[in-house]
Amino acid sequence: MRSSLLCALFALLVSPSAYTQNLNIPLSMGGPEAWLVTYSPGEVYWQRFGHNAIWLRDPSRGIDHVFNSGFFDFKQENFFSRFVQGRMLYFSNAQPVEQEFRQYQLENRGILVQKLDLDFMQYERLSAYLLQQVQLENRDYLYDYYLDNCSTRMRDALDVALDGRLRPVLSQQAAGQNFRAHTRRSVALDFWYYLALESVLALPVDRAISRWDEMFLPAVVSQVAREFKLDDKALVSAEHTVFTGGSFQAPVKPPQVWWHYLGAGTLLMLFFGILGRFAGPVMSRGSVNAWLMIAGGSGCLLLYLWLLTNHQAAGPNINVLLMNPLFLLGLWQPLRSFAAILLAGGLVLAVIQALVPAGQFNLDVLSFVFPLNAACAYWLWQRSNTGTG
Repeated sequence: MRSSLLCALFALLVSPSAYTQNLNIPLSMGGPEAWLVTYSPGEVYWQRFGHNAIWLRDPSRGIDHVFNSGFFDFKQENFFSRFVQGRMLYFSNAQPVEQEFRQYQLENRGILVQKLDLDFMQYERLSAYLLQQVQLENRDYLYDYYLDNCSTRMRDALDVALDGRLRPVLSQQAAGQNFRAHTRRSVALDFWYYLALESVLALPVDRAISRWDEMFLPAVVSQVAREFKLDDKALVSAEHTVFTGGSFQAPVKPPQVWWHYLGAGTLLMLFFGILGRFAGPVMSRGSVNAWLMIAGGSGCLLLYLWLLTNHQAAGPNINVLLMNPLFLLGLWQPLRSFAAILLAGGLVLAVIQALVPAGQFNLDVLSFVFPLNAACAYWLWQRSNTGTG
C-alpha cells in the first residue's frame, strides 16, 4: 500500500531541488523529517486568517515537498453555485518546497517552520496519511470555514501521527476565544468586510469551543505544537523563520469598534436626511425606499443562507430583526405603518437580545443599522398618519 502511494505521488510531482540548501535548515542525520509550516496573514482580506501546511523531507525517497490542503479550482463544475450553497470543494496537494515557499514570499507573507520531534512510527503514520490525502480519489473535501479547512486538516494529520493522542487532551481544554472573537479580531481592520461577516455570521459562531476547535486557525496550530508534550517529550524540537514577510498583525483580542459603525450609520442617516430636507419630498421618499430595499434585500440573503444553504455558521441569525424581508412592505403606502412597527420592533428586540450574555453578538451591526432603521420607522409612521409623501 505504501509503495503504491509513493509511486502515484512521484508520477505527479517533480524531483526535489537544491532550494532547501539555501534555507540554512540542515537535514538530520537520523533520517527523514517533518516540519509544520505556518504562513502569516497577508494584506489582502482573504489572507487575514493565515495558512499552514506540513513539509516532509525524505531524500532517500525523493521527497522534499509541502503538503497543503488550501487549494480550490475556479474551473470545478458548478463553482459559483457550490460557493453560494456552502458546498465548496477544496483539495489537498503536494508541491516541491521551492515552488510552495516562493508563492508566499511573493505575497510578502512570513514563513515559520517547526520541526516535529517524531519517532519512526509517528513519521510513517504522518507520511502515509499525507500521501493518501493527495491521491486523486481522496484529495477533494467539502470546505467549512471553521470545522473542516486547511488548518483543521493539518491538525488532524498531527493527531494521526500521534496515534490519536492529541484530540482527547485538547478537546478537554477551553479555547481562549470562540469562533466569532477570532473572526472579529482577524478582519477588524477591513471596515466593510468586517460588517458583512458580522451580518451573516449567526449564533453558532458564538458558542464556547475547545482548544481542539480553536485550531481552525493556523497560528493556534503552531502554538499548540510548540506547547504540546507527549510523555514529557516536546512535539516541536526546533523552529526556524524561513521568511520574515510583511508587518501585518491582527489584534490579539477583537477591538471595540461599535462606535465606528454607529458613527458611519449616523452620518449616512444625516446625509440622506439633509438631502431630503433640501431636495424635497421626492428625494426624501427615494432615500427611505432605497434603505428599505437594501435592508429588505439583505434580509432575504440572510434567510436564504440560514434556511437554504449548507453554511452552518449562517443560522439562526438574530440580524433578521434588523434586516428583514418584510421591510419591503414599506414601499407601499397602505402598509407604511406596519413596516414602521416592524422596523421599530426589530430594533427593540435586537437591543434586548444584545444584552443577553449567551446571545448572538451583534453590537456592531446593530450600531450601524440603528440610526437608519429608526429614521425610516419615524418617516414611515409620520407619512402613514398624514397620507403624504
